[in-house]
Amino acid sequence: MKPVHSEAAVLLGSRIRDERLRFALSQMELAELSSMHFTNLGKIERGQANPSLDTIVRIAAALNLNPAVLVEGMSTELLPDEAHGVTAADLVRAREAQRER
Repeated sequence: MKPVHSEAAVLLGSRIRDERLRFALSQMELAELSSMHFTNLGKIERGQANPSLDTIVRIAAALNLNPAVLVEGMSTELLPDEAHGVTAADLVRAREAQRER
């Protein structure tokens, strides 16, 4: 079995699965409504894939959801350790401090 992509991917997949089950849809039905193959949807639901924005939007549309609902509250803390934690605001502050010197 393929390992999970990230905690964010697991959370996204769980939210998609919960919504799919709320509508009593099979993976095959939701995949067809989302213009994708059901095996890809299964990988997304298990957190084994990192879907593109296009895919997230198609799935959300099929579930009659705002795509933001699927990613709400996610942060870099749910991503693998590659995230360095510096934000755009941190960079701007550092530039301004450098100019002031």
